[in-house]
Amino acid sequence: MKSTPLAFTLTSRRAFLGHAAALAACAARPRGVHAAPAPARKPNSVFNGVRIGAISYSYRSALTSAEELVQALVTDGLSEVELLGAPIQAYAGIAITPTVGKAKKAGAAPAPTVRYTDAQRETQLEKCRALRKIYNDAGVNIHIHKIAFGPSDEEAEFNFLVAKALGCEGITTERSEAMVKRLAPFAEKHRIRVGFHNHTTNFPTVDQLDPLLDHNKYIGFNFDVGHYVAGTKGKSPIPVLEKYHDRIVNLHLKDRTADGGNLPWGEGQTPIKEILQLMRKEKWTFPANIELEYKIPEDSDAVKEVAKCVEYCRAALA
Repeated sequence: MKSTPLAFTLTSRRAFLGHAAALAACAARPRGVHAAPAPARKPNSVFNGVRIGAISYSYRSALTSAEELVQALVTDGLSEVELLGAPIQAYAGIAITPTVGKAKKAGAAPAPTVRYTDAQRETQLEKCRALRKIYNDAGVNIHIHKIAFGPSDEEAEFNFLVAKALGCEGITTERSEAMVKRLAPFAEKHRIRVGFHNHTTNFPTVDQLDPLLDHNKYIGFNFDVGHYVAGTKGKSPIPVLEKYHDRIVNLHLKDRTADGGNLPWGEGQTPIKEILQLMRKEKWTFPANIELEYKIPEDSDAVKEVAKCVEYCRAALA
C-alpha cells in the first residue's frame, strides 16, 4: 500500500514526535516511570456498550512505532487496540526472530533464537508495563497483543507474561491445529485467552462444533468477518457469531465481497452494521476491531480512513 503524508487533526506530527520521544525516554526507566500528560479529552469508543477498537496493522502504511500509534488512536477517537508485535518488541527491546517458514521462503537459514537472562526479561516486562501506562494515560486500552510465538516453550511462556504486563485480556495468532495444541496449556495456566485468526480458510464451522474448542475455555476465535464473507463466497458471518459468541476473543472488521475484493465500508458485502447491532442487542462484550484493508485514496491517509470506519461504527450503533 502506498505511503501518504499524514495530517493529524489533534497535533502536528512534528510536535507529537517530539513529545513521544520524551515519553519514550521516561518509559525506558525500569523504575519510577513518569506518566504521560493526559490528553484534554480521552477517547471513548465504546458505543452503546459495543467496544470498537482497531488492530494497529490498520496504520501500517505510514506509522510503525508504539508512540506514533497511540497518537493515531487518540486522533481517531479509539480507546481500544489490538497491538501488533513489532512496535511492542521495538519499544521493549525484544528481538524479532524470523520464523522458519519465512526464512525458507527467503532462501536463508533461520536466525538463531535470541536467549535472554532473567534480568533482561524482567527489564523487558518493565518496559511493557511502562508502555501500558503511556497508552492507559492517553485513554487507550491494549486489550490484545499479537507477538508471534517463537519455537521454544520459554518464548511461548514469555508471550503470556508480556500480555499480563500490557494488561491484555488475550493474544491473537494464526490458526493451526499444532499451534492450538501447543498453546492451550499456557493459556489455561495464565488464564489469558488465545484467539485464532481465520483468513479465507480455516474459519469456524457452523454445521458442527468446531474442534478448536475441544481444548479448554481459554481457546477461542479471532473471527475475521470480512475474510469469512470472501472465503464462503458471500455467506453471512452472523450465524457464526450466534453459535460461538461466548468463544470469540475479538472480531476483525473489514468490508469484502464474495469475489474477494476489499472495499470502503458500506460498499462491500460484509454486514458490518448488522453485526454491530447484533452485538449491541445481545450485549456481547468482546471487542470489534477495525482492520483497514481497502486501498487508501491518494488524497487521504490511514488515520483519516480509520476515522471514517469509526464514524461508520458510531452511526450504526446510534
